[in-house]
Amino acid sequence: MNQNLIFIFFLSCWVRFTCGYLNLYLSLLEVQRLLGLDAELYYVREGVINNYALNFVVPVPSKLDSLQFTWKSVADRPLLYAINVDASNSPSVLLPPKLNITSTGSVPTSVQTFSVTLPCSGVLAGEVDVTITINITISHTNVTTLPFRRKKICAKLENQSNSHVFVVDTAPPYSNSVNIFYVAVFLALILIVILASVITTYYIKNKKTRRTTEGSSGPSTTFLTAMPRSTVNTSYGSFRRMPSYSLIDERSKDLQERIAELTVQRCRVCLSSVILEGTFARVYQGSYTNEDGVDEAIIVKTVTDHASQIQISLLLQEGMSMYSLSHKNILSILRVSIEDHTAPFLLYPYNNYNNLKIFLQKCKLSSEGVSHTLTTQEVVDMALQIIEAMQYLHKKHLLHKDLAARNCVVDDKLRVQVADNALSRDLFPSDYHCLGDNENRPIKWLAIESLLHKTFSVSSDVWSFGVLLWELTTLAQQPYVEIDPFEMAAYLKDGYRLAQPINCPDELFAVMAYCWAMSAEERPTFTQLQICLQDFYTQLTRYV
Repeated sequence: MNQNLIFIFFLSCWVRFTCGYLNLYLSLLEVQRLLGLDAELYYVREGVINNYALNFVVPVPSKLDSLQFTWKSVADRPLLYAINVDASNSPSVLLPPKLNITSTGSVPTSVQTFSVTLPCSGVLAGEVDVTITINITISHTNVTTLPFRRKKICAKLENQSNSHVFVVDTAPPYSNSVNIFYVAVFLALILIVILASVITTYYIKNKKTRRTTEGSSGPSTTFLTAMPRSTVNTSYGSFRRMPSYSLIDERSKDLQERIAELTVQRCRVCLSSVILEGTFARVYQGSYTNEDGVDEAIIVKTVTDHASQIQISLLLQEGMSMYSLSHKNILSILRVSIEDHTAPFLLYPYNNYNNLKIFLQKCKLSSEGVSHTLTTQEVVDMALQIIEAMQYLHKKHLLHKDLAARNCVVDDKLRVQVADNALSRDLFPSDYHCLGDNENRPIKWLAIESLLHKTFSVSSDVWSFGVLLWELTTLAQQPYVEIDPFEMAAYLKDGYRLAQPINCPDELFAVMAYCWAMSAEERPTFTQLQICLQDFYTQLTRYV
């Protein structure tokens, strides 16, 4: 696929046409209710239709039973309308929808809001496809149809479904509760006896096995045995002597070798101020005295004294994931400092960098607190820098697996570097969720195959890049803010994706949508993304 074909593909995703002299949109409050975004969503602005907004199926959660639309005629003559609401499912799930205006009439010449009520029956749970069709008549030969698609989610009300069932209990309340207490105690005693039997049996069997093994004269076998108490040391200096952080595999040996190469004395590191802080994680700004006696500005990642051994292991493993990489758009680890009875220090070069997510959030503040006002051209330029970093990573046969704004840094000249994800789970806890598998993952940044099967590839990094591009255009809003993490897989499998951000050009959103193809093979490569965004960037510079 050459450059022109790729760019034409993105451009062809969006078509706009004029329909009449009308404004029709969702107000700020309505968008906040439905999508959690702080913006208005225009379907028709000054007679121009936003086709993507019309084609997007908006989910309506069970807690919301009405939809609000705001409209106004800007024509110099009356605009006639006709509204029809169609629900696909039977009334057993959704009761007949209701309008608070007449089904036919004239579009008001002042800003007004009308509502469509979608009452659930409460008898059955289900999803109902609702289409609200508005026909706008400008003349006898000019009638424009505007279809608004919604998916109403209805929940079953337990008290309603069982309202006809009554239980008559002739026993006194006190005696009934006493009986329940004795039954519970009896069952608990039985459970304790069973557990004690199982533990005793296992202990006897295990003891016999050890004796048999120790007395056997057959071929010798190596076992992992517990360390004597005298050799157990929770200090970080012992890390180079023995793998005390549950890293007993080939990767741990490689990790120890890398740490040994980068280790420096703690006296060379000076901490000045805390930049970020979590429950057990801290990021400092400081300085490091190198071998030539020159002080270098650094960022230090470390943990507090009450951090667990697992958290320390993750800090070292994830912090060393970009070891020995050299690229202008990658923030690679500089040094490591590990000494007895102190937390490990991971040192990174510092050049007035800020965390990209925090930087973007500051751009949303009032005029007194805005650190920078981003243009579309700057957003595309930052995206191109991230693409270069990912291309370099993949050439080194490395996958990032957690590409997001929180794992990038940016300086005052908008130079971006991709960083590792060490400590991100603690510093940005709302971005990670556990789905019952005791593993915090960036659920809403993961590709569908990574979410379902924990498989990662270059294509899954491309998916995450699409979400990161969405973060850049929304100034680090939370993706899928209304979706429960446990429902994300089903949501994505049904074809739902992030909505187009307000003020995001169609060409830019087409790039995001292309990254979120269900099949990994259908997603673009980073090289294709680079070609397309570079063409778009060139177009933007022509207007400056």
